[in-house]
Amino acid sequence: MSTYHSPVLLHESLEALSINPAGVYVDVTFGGGGHSREILKRLNSQGRLIAFDQDPDAVQNVPDDQRFTLVRTNFRNLRKGLAECGLQKVNGILADLGVSSHQFDTAERGFSIRFEGPLDMRMNPEQPLSAKEVLATYQQAELRSIFKTYGEVDNAGLVAKKIVEAREEKAINTVEELKAVLLPLSRRGKENQYLAKVFQALRIEVNSELDALKEMLEQAAEVLEESGRLVVISYHSLEDRMVKNYFRSGSFDGDQEKDFYGNLIRPLEPVSMKAILPEENEIELNPRARSAKMRVAEMPRKTG
Repeated sequence: MSTYHSPVLLHESLEALSINPAGVYVDVTFGGGGHSREILKRLNSQGRLIAFDQDPDAVQNVPDDQRFTLVRTNFRNLRKGLAECGLQKVNGILADLGVSSHQFDTAERGFSIRFEGPLDMRMNPEQPLSAKEVLATYQQAELRSIFKTYGEVDNAGLVAKKIVEAREEKAINTVEELKAVLLPLSRRGKENQYLAKVFQALRIEVNSELDALKEMLEQAAEVLEESGRLVVISYHSLEDRMVKNYFRSGSFDGDQEKDFYGNLIRPLEPVSMKAILPEENEIELNPRARSAKMRVAEMPRKTG
């Protein structure tokens, strides 16, 4: 299990869920099943765990446990997936966003700059849009917008221009072919950080990650029971900003709406205003934890 994916902030996330042993919980990012297995340990025979994952490879990690159900779809279908399990409300939801170690370390998935492989980057290999298709078909202005918005790439316009020029000569189908276009545009000594930003932007576009996150967060607020917790672990500023804004203000852009009495109108109450970060010893054991930030919100009790 540890070779598939080492769960980040495992103890902290389970504590944040404040698990009721007889409750119903959701792991919307099942992956290697690390978080799910620990949740199951804290449930009694009446408890139930529903997990979501769109990657077919995740099926190999399903535990042999009658209390567990895997829903094979994107977490943007949270409400529908729960309804198919006969559920309308749950006691807690955990989301560990981003790409699993297994996906990063599988060369043919094309997520990593470390391996030669096809430019795929699909979390669900059955979906039609791949990174290769994005690079081959998107207009220069669209590419610029992706790299600037999703990768925060400083010279996004130049990157888009060079990709369009390069593809006119030869299709960009592999990781190495894309790196050959990008490396001359990067700062010396900062090549890997630069490549990572471009690859992140492509991955977010291919998998519609930010739109899916928005939909999941909104649906989570609809399906949580009173005092139910939503725990989200993110790995880059775009995700974290979206989660923080939604928890604090109820909107993704941070705009606040107040009622007649001056109280914020928001579906969830942040448990803490500060993100929870991994300890140094966890980062030493699992370097991918370095960029992780965890935020926790709770469904308020109804008054009156």
